[in-house]
Amino acid sequence: MEVIPAIDLRGGRCVRLYQGDFAREEVFGDDPVAMALRWQSEGASRLHVVDLDGAASGSPENVDAIRAIAANVGISMEVGGGIRDMEKAELLSDAGADRLVLGTSAVEDPELVTSMLERFGAESVVVSVDARDGWAALRGWKQPSQMRALELMERMVALGVCRLEYTDISRDGTMTEPNFEAVTEALNHVGVPLIAAGGIAHSRHLERLADLGVEGVIVGKALYTGAVSLPEVLKSLGS
Repeated sequence: MEVIPAIDLRGGRCVRLYQGDFAREEVFGDDPVAMALRWQSEGASRLHVVDLDGAASGSPENVDAIRAIAANVGISMEVGGGIRDMEKAELLSDAGADRLVLGTSAVEDPELVTSMLERFGAESVVVSVDARDGWAALRGWKQPSQMRALELMERMVALGVCRLEYTDISRDGTMTEPNFEAVTEALNHVGVPLIAAGGIAHSRHLERLADLGVEGVIVGKALYTGAVSLPEVLKSLGS
C-alpha cells in the first residue's frame, strides 16, 4: 500500500483544514518546496497536492508553487483543485502533475472526464469522491450535490476511470479514525483501485486500511503533527 503525504496549498502556504472548513485553517509551513523535499527524504514515492484556493474558485491559483515542487522533487505528484476545463488540466500537466485529480468536474461535467481520459490516459486521471453523509460534495467541499458517492463511483468507472480516491469529509483533519465502513463499501462496490483519505490518527489505521485492500492512503495532519512517522509506517507496511 502506498502512503501519500498531502500538501494542501492556500495562499502559497502549506495548511490543513478541519473537515474542509476554510475558517478552521492550521498553517504548517510557508515553503511548499521544503515540505515536499521533506516527505521525499522520508521515503514518499508520491505527493498529493491540492490547490485549495483553486478548488473553491474553480481555477488553479497556486500554479507557481506546484511548478516549483515539480522542479525540485524527483517523485510523482498528483494535483487537484480547480480543474474544471481542459485548459486548466493542460496547465497543471505542464506544471508537472503526473496525475490530475478531478472532483467537482466529475459530477458537473462528465464529458470533461472522458476528454481527459482520451488526452492524458487512464493512469493520469483520478476522480476524488469527497463525501459528506454519503453524498458527493462540490466546489472545495462547500456545496452539496444531488448524487450519492457510490453512484458517482459507478458512473466514473463506467466512463473508464481506473482509479478512485475517497474522502469522508466529516473525518478529514479530525484525527479520529477513517470511515472504515464506507471504505469497505466502496471497495465492494467498484472493481478499481481505491485510495482512501480522512481521519487517520496513527499507524494502526494505516495497517487496517492496508488489510482492507486499498491501493493507497493520503495522510495529512497525522504526518504534520508527528502522530504518524512516515519512515516508520513505510517500514512496517513494507512499502
